Amino acid sequence: MSSTQKGKLTLSMAIALVIGNMIGSGIFFLPSSLGAYGGISIFGWLFTSTGALLLALIFSRLSRLLPNVSGGPFVYSQAGFGDFPGFLVAWGYILSIWASNAAITVAFVSYLSVFIPALATNSMAAAMTGLAAIWFLTWLNTQTIRTAGSLQLITTILKLVPLILISVVGIFYLNPDHFSPFNVSTESSFSAISATAAMTLFAFLGFESATVPAEDVENPAKTIPRATIIGTVITIIVYILGTVSVMGLISPGNLQVSNAPFADGAQVIWGSAGRYLVAGGVVISTFGALNGWTILQGQVPMAPARQHLFPKIFARRNKNGSPSVSLVIGSIIVSTLMLMNFSKGMVKAFEFLILVTTTTVLIPYIFAAAAYGVFTLQRKFGIGKNIAVQLVLPVLGFAYSVWMVAGSGFEPVYWGFIMLLLGIPIYVYMKREGDK
Repeated sequence: MSSTQKGKLTLSMAIALVIGNMIGSGIFFLPSSLGAYGGISIFGWLFTSTGALLLALIFSRLSRLLPNVSGGPFVYSQAGFGDFPGFLVAWGYILSIWASNAAITVAFVSYLSVFIPALATNSMAAAMTGLAAIWFLTWLNTQTIRTAGSLQLITTILKLVPLILISVVGIFYLNPDHFSPFNVSTESSFSAISATAAMTLFAFLGFESATVPAEDVENPAKTIPRATIIGTVITIIVYILGTVSVMGLISPGNLQVSNAPFADGAQVIWGSAGRYLVAGGVVISTFGALNGWTILQGQVPMAPARQHLFPKIFARRNKNGSPSVSLVIGSIIVSTLMLMNFSKGMVKAFEFLILVTTTTVLIPYIFAAAAYGVFTLQRKFGIGKNIAVQLVLPVLGFAYSVWMVAGSGFEPVYWGFIMLLLGIPIYVYMKREGDK
């Protein structure tokens, strides 16, 4: 390895970043929600997986066109449309990361209480544990990005173990009767598939993760596209196989009321030890997801700060090349949001913040698909001459992204739009600074 490549994310680490950020805690509980529809929800998974793969292909190709600049969605949006759309993408993205990291921390502490019961009853102990996780990972990410990448690789492997075990072993314990009738809801097949597809939308957020720290990835023109596609495909396989196994292990009636479907499925196979296996997997999964999104927490504001669209303090790197100031500022905000969850009267505010960032995290997908369309029409970056064929991917990706926003519901879209507008004064001020 050349000296210029030392300390950077390898292909395996970049894949782990994609998988680790996509697989958080939601998949461990999603089968319960899908249980109300039965086996037909598998088609919902397939529909959403197809859309996610389309977007992953778009980000994969964009990372080849602009391989050596960190920022991912921000860079692509700015290159396609200019500073203001790029700023909105970056602003919405970082808002969603801060809120999501707070929520992931709360989930981590909650699942850790299975092994440390005091965390479920002592809010002070729970809050301190959450802060310890946030700031340990903040410190870790102020080291070389390869250090954080190594932890991401380890936690991703460990989180996949219980999911793959249940997915593979569970196939041999399937009860075919659990899939009959195939649609247990009172809705039509089309409505059931649409509803389950909407439910699974947000299990795929994060497939763009490898594009964000591009400058800190080995051979980014090759590594990032591969990591994006490989990570997305592995996640799709795990999601679908895991859901099929759990549905085959637990009856539809019991599945709908299960608070821990993967744990209940593991108990069918391995008894009470299976529950602890899954609980441990969830703890590792949430911790790994928090680490992965903390990597992005430092990287996302750094890119627009370099372009004088965010305060320049976010662009500072320490001796290890880490955006340490950006990480610390972000973790102060994440810590504050996390503590809101343990404060009486503030829980609703915390839930509200999570809700409104739902839309902001989807905006980058819309702009990225549209930017790829612009590059295609303008034949930029060496894109081929067969424009009609080249446009199929961005058109489908854009349509799917808009559908994702529509599927998130009225309230998230409404308040998410308001949150985006609240960033405009920052943009106005930064443009003033940039003109001096």
